[in-house]
Amino acid sequence: MVSDRTRFKLLIGLVTISGFSQGMLLPLLALLLEQDGVPSSVNGLHATGLYIGVLLASPFMEKPMQKLGFKPMILIGGLLVFISLAFFPVWHALWFWFILRVTVGIGDHMLNFGTQTWITYTSAPEKRGRNIAYYGLFFSLGFSIGPTMTRLLSVNENLPFIISAVLCFLVWTSLFFIRNEWPQQEGEDRIHAAPRSSLGRFIKTWKLAWVALLPPFGYGFLEATLNGIFPVYGLRIGHDVDVLSLIIPCFAASSLITQIPLGILSDKIGRKKLLSLVLCFGSASFLLAALFEGSAAWLFITFALAGMFLGSIFSLGVSYMTDILPKSLLPAGNIMCGIAFSIGSISGPYLGGVFIDLFPAVSFFYVIVAMLVVILGALLLQQSKQPIRATE
Repeated sequence: MVSDRTRFKLLIGLVTISGFSQGMLLPLLALLLEQDGVPSSVNGLHATGLYIGVLLASPFMEKPMQKLGFKPMILIGGLLVFISLAFFPVWHALWFWFILRVTVGIGDHMLNFGTQTWITYTSAPEKRGRNIAYYGLFFSLGFSIGPTMTRLLSVNENLPFIISAVLCFLVWTSLFFIRNEWPQQEGEDRIHAAPRSSLGRFIKTWKLAWVALLPPFGYGFLEATLNGIFPVYGLRIGHDVDVLSLIIPCFAASSLITQIPLGILSDKIGRKKLLSLVLCFGSASFLLAALFEGSAAWLFITFALAGMFLGSIFSLGVSYMTDILPKSLLPAGNIMCGIAFSIGSISGPYLGGVFIDLFPAVSFFYVIVAMLVVILGALLLQQSKQPIRATE
């Protein structure tokens, strides 16, 4: 079996391919459905299938992980992902693709929950921000590469699905070289200090760490809206498909520059202070996008700026959650980060699709700005209160 350092690298590889599959599916299916004449509101609702799968799986993952360990959870999740991707070319039907999207969502969440919890459990406090930043960095790397697969539509619309299924399978096989571990291995007495029921642990996690769940919600909203609805909106305001396929990855690609520096900086100055700063600058970036959305050059610039500021808010939120919670609640905390991410991902495309249907003359970027301002306001209000403390 491999060393701890190699295990970390293999887990990061799994995260990368998970980001790739999600980053590919959102714009790829959005463009295919738009070409079929599907209304943007229905298109946006269809995009929520990935995150409905996350919500369906979330309540049932904590206890199986405690019994089976991290590795079986990730293996099952990866298996669901690459099988579902392979089935997309079988039948071009709206309802069938929705079922496959839900299945990919379940598999991706199992994979991400397993890898994310494994990393947070085994990271030393002084390296936590850096390690989780690597998690976010490589997810963003995969997510930024994914949308470029839309360029293969001119060759064959089934080719992106086939390539992604093969890549997922190859990376998934690396997990067989990792030794399984269980959450209970580190501090049995702490496990019993938490509420015994899953519902009780979720409620306690919410009470202690609700503010840390807002950044994952915001990132889910951003990610799904920019990849699921912006392609539709971009076509309607006159941008070319090939240009859009390059603009969309700018958000995730630019975050690659700042993920590690921001993760290290968060270890030094604190997560909440850094989150407030990046949310402020990210909101300003999308205000500029709303003002200059007719220019492809300006969209490249504003997407890149927004990605540099906001591309780390999921990993920063997870690090902040890990700081707040005792280790006995980390599985519940990671699940709730996934739930918050999914709620944001479900609400984003649907609200964005409805907005551009109801207000075609108003920039849909204002929806994003409003969401970011609400999260920033909640963080600033929380900062004025007594700091949260949780004992190990």
